[in-house]
Amino acid sequence: MGRLIHFEIHVDNMERAKKFYGEVFDWKFEDWSEYAGMPYFGAVTGDEGQMGINGALMQRQSPPPQANQPLNGYACTMGVGNYDETEAKIIENGGKVAMPKYALPGMAWQGYFIDTEGNIFGIHQPDANAK
Repeated sequence: MGRLIHFEIHVDNMERAKKFYGEVFDWKFEDWSEYAGMPYFGAVTGDEGQMGINGALMQRQSPPPQANQPLNGYACTMGVGNYDETEAKIIENGGKVAMPKYALPGMAWQGYFIDTEGNIFGIHQPDANAK
């Protein structure tokens, strides 16, 4: 089962976004830029004992959605046991690759897809040997 394990908020100004989410929600941030190869800060959103998930702020990779579009959302990531098998199921069921599989060195395999409705989502397979 692919449980939602992570979210990403795309931002234009990392320091401004960290200040906003830190001040408003008391989130704490960890610099994961080395893993991502871009400005990327893990967001700790609460205590481990509380229900919920952690996420990240990532540097926006393209212009933000235009005003009056129906949704400007976060990219959510599902945890999977086998990246390649899950990718095959995504493709077989009409999904498309948005960003191919890549390593988060020493942590996991990550990639992004477009569902049949045009939404982007990620999959994440933990693997300490990823490189």
